[in-house]
Amino acid sequence: MSATGVTPAPTVGRPRAFDMEKALQKALEVFWRKGYEGASLPDLCEAMGINKPSLYAAFGNKEQLFLKTIELYENRPCAFFYPALERITSYEVVQHMLCGAASANADPDNPPGCVIVQGALACSESATFVKEALIAKRRAGEVALCTRLEQAKAEGDLPANAEPAALARYILAVLQGMAVQATSGANCAELKQVAETVLAAWPGKRPELE
Repeated sequence: MSATGVTPAPTVGRPRAFDMEKALQKALEVFWRKGYEGASLPDLCEAMGINKPSLYAAFGNKEQLFLKTIELYENRPCAFFYPALERITSYEVVQHMLCGAASANADPDNPPGCVIVQGALACSESATFVKEALIAKRRAGEVALCTRLEQAKAEGDLPANAEPAALARYILAVLQGMAVQATSGANCAELKQVAETVLAAWPGKRPELE
């Protein structure tokens, strides 16, 4: 209480002394290398340059932090999956996805592989929320690709006997496999060979033939 007998109003907290986006980027790198469960809170705090109370105050718990890093990951300038859906032909859509995956998964400036694929592969029951969130994201990608391939079929870009749902599952399986191969040491050239093999058998029209 002050000398006037009036209790002073609480002081406004100081602004956070760290850059939120940079801290998220550092957390993303830890999750990318170690997976959700492999990344400990001390690992995350050290990488982000903050203590646990600051982490909780800024980002919530570990689950919420992880999901925020996934959002950052999906919206990076080098993200390739959803931009590929805007390509003119189904061949170009798949080409952009597969070649983008080859480059991104083996980028020497980042941990190998895809954080959405490997982030929760070994999650225990305690991390069910994170595992289900990543499954939902992968499923959303499959649905978006299937919708795009259905459009291609309706436009005559894919043959009448093509099955968009099966093709979408196939491409997603290849993308996920490329991510796993990258974590095992496959380089960009080797991953592009996988892409070229898939493209050689793609049922859609080639741009150069149109």
